[in-house]
Amino acid sequence: MKETTTTFRPSRLGSVLMRDNARQYGMAIALVAIIVLFQILTGGLLLTPLNVTNLIMQNSYILILAIGMMLVIITGHIDLSVGSVVAFTGAVSAIMLTSWGLPTLMVVPAVLLLGGLIGAWQGFWVAYVRVPAFIVTLAGMLVFRGATLAALGGESIARLPSSLRSLSSGFLPGQGGEGPHLPTLLLGALGAAAIVWIQWRSRARSRGYGLPVQPVGVTAASSAVVVAAVLAFTYVLAQYNGLPIVGVLLVALIAGYSFVMRSTTMGRRVYAVGGSEQAAALSGIRTRRTTFWVFVNMGVLSALAGLVFTARLNAATPGAGTMFELDAIAAAFIGGASATGGVGTVVGAVIGALVMGVLNNGMSLIGLGVDWQQLIKGLVLLLAVAFDIYNKRRVSTGRTVSLPVPRRRNGGGGEGTAAPPRGDAQAVP
Repeated sequence: MKETTTTFRPSRLGSVLMRDNARQYGMAIALVAIIVLFQILTGGLLLTPLNVTNLIMQNSYILILAIGMMLVIITGHIDLSVGSVVAFTGAVSAIMLTSWGLPTLMVVPAVLLLGGLIGAWQGFWVAYVRVPAFIVTLAGMLVFRGATLAALGGESIARLPSSLRSLSSGFLPGQGGEGPHLPTLLLGALGAAAIVWIQWRSRARSRGYGLPVQPVGVTAASSAVVVAAVLAFTYVLAQYNGLPIVGVLLVALIAGYSFVMRSTTMGRRVYAVGGSEQAAALSGIRTRRTTFWVFVNMGVLSALAGLVFTARLNAATPGAGTMFELDAIAAAFIGGASATGGVGTVVGAVIGALVMGVLNNGMSLIGLGVDWQQLIKGLVLLLAVAFDIYNKRRVSTGRTVSLPVPRRRNGGGGEGTAAPPRGDAQAVP
């Protein structure tokens, strides 16, 4: 038996890969277009060092939630309780710091553990009792909102210790005086070099395994764009006070979760469960345990977002976290998640959250009211999901499958015609 295979030309291969990643590239291009638009409309205010720093701090908790929400949506579920969990964990942290007098170094891990327990509680009902995640987390949204009101007694707790406030408003230490913040510039250069190394290493590994890779020119262009963007971003931050501490936290989360989802068994299991839970179970994956730990992870990240948000407000309020769940869900879907599960990336969630954050910030700078802001954000979410559906249909209709074609030998030992497909009528001599 001899097999014939189809060989892709580099240009054809590049077009296939670009088409299959159109959603990810499209959202990145849309983010750049939105930034350029509001930079023009605001007369250059959007990309000033102060505003870029504020943009990071204002959207840090949404970025944290979006990372966890992306994992939940990849598994085919949803979490409507994250806003209430943010409020509840923020209230508990404020009580522990002010009323109980505990140090911040004890409060932070305790609150993260509380968030993990909340996630475990909801993950148990979803994974093992098989109650739909929509119902479980809707109940959690009500339960933890009520628990927040009960814990705070309907009042706010303010004037938190500076050790907690620095989590949201502090900056990396560096040289004093005038000039750019050198530690921020150094971190930017190291980060750009690391991203380029990861890109080319991933390409070399894929090529070594015989998998399709992008042409060298496309990879080089992508690396150049990434380097320029990272260096420009860190240079702008260095003109003010440097990289915020919460920015360092976000970089660590993005890098860590991207590695887990791309290069570890746990990440592949999450994608497998979201793609087809039955197929994943038949292949030996413990689907219930995977779903359970995804919700535990969401609870921990919600608690972390609660700490960051409380530190930024310098207060725990009964209304904290309102609508946060919708912002996180919107960021995940704008960033490439699919409602059916099995699709999405951590970087995509970050891009989606930045799209929403830049829209909010830009519309506020030009003086648009809240009514118009909500209307525009809703339309952006709708268009993003519609583009996802269109892209899937275009890829499914444009993709062809090439299978090996067995050849049968004739009586003289040479190659004859291809064997007819199984099931076709054949003449019997």
